[in-house]
Amino acid sequence: MSDAASTSTTEVVGRSFALSSLITSAVLIALVTLPAVLPEFWTVNIFVRAMIFGIVALSLTFLAHYGGFISLAQMVPAGVAGYTIAVTVPDAIPANGFQLPYGPAVALALVLSTVAGLTIGAVAVRTREIYLLMITLAIAVSFYFFVQANVEFLNGYEGIRNVMGPDILSVPLRTPAIFYHAVLAVSVALYALVIYVSRAPLGLVLQGIRDNPRRISALGFNVALHRIVAFGLAGFIAGVGGVLLTFYNIGISPGTVSTHATISILIIAVIGGLGHPIGAFIGAFIFTIFDTFAADIYDRDRFNTLIGAVFLTIVVASPDGIIGLIKRGNALLARDRSPVSRSQTSIAP
Repeated sequence: MSDAASTSTTEVVGRSFALSSLITSAVLIALVTLPAVLPEFWTVNIFVRAMIFGIVALSLTFLAHYGGFISLAQMVPAGVAGYTIAVTVPDAIPANGFQLPYGPAVALALVLSTVAGLTIGAVAVRTREIYLLMITLAIAVSFYFFVQANVEFLNGYEGIRNVMGPDILSVPLRTPAIFYHAVLAVSVALYALVIYVSRAPLGLVLQGIRDNPRRISALGFNVALHRIVAFGLAGFIAGVGGVLLTFYNIGISPGTVSTHATISILIIAVIGGLGHPIGAFIGAFIFTIFDTFAADIYDRDRFNTLIGAVFLTIVVASPDGIIGLIKRGNALLARDRSPVSRSQTSIAP
């Protein structure tokens, strides 16, 4: 490639980066100002719910995209965190004997969710593909029946309610604008964390394990340890989502960690696309929209059919989800705008 073509390609890449940064800034500004222009129903019931689902799906996308392993047990660390909050805060009903303020309770919940993630990773570390799916699904189902059967501490089928969340600067967390901006800030922070880790040594080793674990092992890296650490980080991310989901629902019950919830997280990740962390939030927004309004659009008793049809349509049209469609669109635009492409077009007979 000539120096002129190389310089032009660098300019195109630079313009693409500037355009991406501009779009990201505009989206963030729009999200911050949404409570001022949208009704409370949309900011709380749609956007807050979508961001919380997106956080849990982000843990799955992190494992799938950078590690190459798809886990169906991400609602387990989320549930561990949610139940830890529910059984330790003083205003929960029914109350337990050991109670903590919200700050230490949240810290304990995240520690236990990380431990849960590490445990899942240790159990599934030797498996891949369909066997990994089967083991993580078995863990998820076992956890669901465990919390449903535990009446003494987790209140069995009814679960624990009245988990109102802490106060922030003497204002209740569940104040709509406060809750929205808190969840948005946490979502952005976790997204930035995943991007940072993907470029750190841990993320680079994980991508190497995804592509060729034997070569990474030959280079002296402990493949099993890195996989377990990845599950631990994913457990921490899912735990944050579990804490926020418990605050959003003002409690937690076995339905929060049921098989239906587990499959919903997988659907969210697949709809958005496993090729980039932002796909988790895009998929969560689409899923929340249809999950909220499908009963009004279609037959109330068969609204899951509409959700399933949308899922199949997206997967068939783009197996790598919405992110795949965006990448293919950007590639077409970049090819059309490339000086090399234009020069080839101009000399074509």
